[in-house]
Amino acid sequence: MCHLKNFPQNLIDTVTSSGLISSQLQSSVMQEKPEMPAIEVIRSAKRTKTVQARIVDGQIQVRIPARMSKAEEEKAVGEIVAKLKRRTQSAVSSDADLIERAHKLNKTVLEGRARVESIRWVSNQKGRWGSCTVATAEIRISDRLKHVPDYVLDAVLVHELTHTFIAGHSAEFWEWADKTPLAERAKGYLEAYQRWG
Repeated sequence: MCHLKNFPQNLIDTVTSSGLISSQLQSSVMQEKPEMPAIEVIRSAKRTKTVQARIVDGQIQVRIPARMSKAEEEKAVGEIVAKLKRRTQSAVSSDADLIERAHKLNKTVLEGRARVESIRWVSNQKGRWGSCTVATAEIRISDRLKHVPDYVLDAVLVHELTHTFIAGHSAEFWEWADKTPLAERAKGYLEAYQRWG
């Protein structure tokens, strides 16, 4: 069984390499954290130059040209899996990271208007992405958002930070909340994530 580090807990599985990954890669990967998804490397005679990775049923499928050497495979798989991780997971993982991110967003997006008091990950929010207690400026963010791109988490943080100075969802509220870069794209991502996880 092989694992790659720094992938979301919800993608845990064993690597099914079918002998296509070198023993050197297998031994180095086995020493890493066990919270990683399976990686299946598929060699294709039809594929001549490109490498592709996608998540299928909780497993990472990496398609490579059949003629690729073991050294080229190791390099290509490592690079494409890292790229996939950057596109599908937030770099913010602790409460301290959340607070730091919130301060940055408050300064750059909200012109310092928000109150950044308490922000933490919570595991009991299944029907919402975040919540804010206006009176205390306490913000709770669903831990499901640990597995989304940064721009999506940023949109939720700015939404909740905006509640610290505007209660409700008035037109003025949305003017501020939608200042997040890629706000509309983030809304679409969250809608799809809510439906299909």
